[in-house]
Amino acid sequence: MSRALVKFVRVSPTKARLIAREVQGMNAELALASLDFMPNKAAGIISKAIASAVANGSYEPNEVEILSCRIDKAAVMKRWRPRARGSASRILKPTSHILVEVGRAEDKEATKAAPKKAAAPKAKAEVAPAKKETAKKAAPKTEAKTETKKAAPKKAAAPKAKAETKTAAAPKAKSAAKKAPATTEEKPKRAPAKKAAPKAKKSDEKDA
Repeated sequence: MSRALVKFVRVSPTKARLIAREVQGMNAELALASLDFMPNKAAGIISKAIASAVANGSYEPNEVEILSCRIDKAAVMKRWRPRARGSASRILKPTSHILVEVGRAEDKEATKAAPKKAAAPKAKAEVAPAKKETAKKAAPKTEAKTETKKAAPKKAAAPKAKAETKTAAAPKAKSAAKKAPATTEEKPKRAPAKKAAPKAKKSDEKDA
């Protein structure tokens, strides 16, 4: 696989990407032939970059494919244009970097089967269980503390409730006991047995 890089080309990256998408994955010889008939400015620059990449790897154009044709944004030149009433408007002149990679189909398959990416998930998987175990160990302690805190106030509150019920019931019983003898003693005092005798004596005196 070989590559070629062209820097600070005086072409807008958005316009150059339209041509790069057409050429992506094509045979180098076919791509060079098709670019010659395109009227765009970027087509001539990209065709030169492809020819340079083929020559850098000492390949023949019919042997290789265009593995990637990437267009990156570069510096933007800023200019000013005079306008009415002493004002000015800005002019932006963008530039771009063109990167072309060329290689055989075998090289493309080799780049896809990279072993480095397969090793990364294993390291993450080993770290993740360790964090879960620490979280599980810390969880029972916190639960036990919360349970003891919740249970303690309930036990302390129970005797108070019993004491309040006993104190509330005691005065009621005493008041009932005091009222009972008072009602029984008042009944014999109101008996009118002695007042009936004088009435009988008055009637005897009238007869005499």
